[in-house]
Amino acid sequence: MPTATGRVLDETSDAVDQVNILKARVRDHQELEPEASQTTKDKSQFRDYENACDRVKNFYEEQHEKQTMEFNIQARVDFRTQSRGKMSIWQAMEKLNTLVDDSDPDTDLSQIEHLLQTAEAIRRDGKPEWMQVVGLIHDLGKLLHFYNSGTGQWSIVGDTFPVGCAFSDKIIYPETFKVNPDFADPVYSTECGIYKPNCGLDNVMMSWGHDEYLYLVLRDQCTLPEEGLAMIRYHSFYPWHREGAYTHLMNEHDYNLLQAVREFNPYDLYSKSDGSLDAATLRPYYEGLIAKFFPPTIQW
Repeated sequence: MPTATGRVLDETSDAVDQVNILKARVRDHQELEPEASQTTKDKSQFRDYENACDRVKNFYEEQHEKQTMEFNIQARVDFRTQSRGKMSIWQAMEKLNTLVDDSDPDTDLSQIEHLLQTAEAIRRDGKPEWMQVVGLIHDLGKLLHFYNSGTGQWSIVGDTFPVGCAFSDKIIYPETFKVNPDFADPVYSTECGIYKPNCGLDNVMMSWGHDEYLYLVLRDQCTLPEEGLAMIRYHSFYPWHREGAYTHLMNEHDYNLLQAVREFNPYDLYSKSDGSLDAATLRPYYEGLIAKFFPPTIQW
């Protein structure tokens, strides 16, 4: 049965997405009309953005305080040592579907419908099968809700960023990092921190959440191309793919992956609607695609 805590998690995730949509609209307007935006921009749109941010500010305050190197190291130890069982991809989608509470008055959209909408939008644009599959599975890392590490929403959803180096001012609410123990650490507070310049993002520890979890689950259990795995790992890394931060950690190959993530992100961000899709009708097609890239069951 759907759970109240699952509904709260889903609402938080939706609120974070809405902030990113509003930020994108403001930025895109400024890029298209940099002079006019300073004088003719409807100020109510900025107020809407600020109000939306207020809904999630407490969430980010907690996330930014608690996403430390110590926590992230322990999260990965737990990931390697704890058993979470086996399921097929479609079974995982059905399990994730219980995050939506039928009593939620604001939307009739289930988790499976969002995943299918993302995949169907990619399919309509004639993108390759592997990218359709990425659209279908990109949020399955939210299964962390069921395998909770004893933390909270801040360790499952929200924008992501590297840990072990200075927090970029391009992260939403950068001032809230001041209470993070790593903020003033003599190593972690430096630009590169524990990393070397241009070390490559595959050598960087990302803040723990549903993106990083799913990436670690799948990277050795599927045949998706590296662009697909990058879409999964970095689609919430807005300071990077939208704001241009952390280029000092990138190697040449990361620029190719950046283009892939930017190509994917609009399908995730803008595909949500109240329109309904028939999962039963679409299931045979997508199970056929899943079989091309995944074994029958996955160790979660």
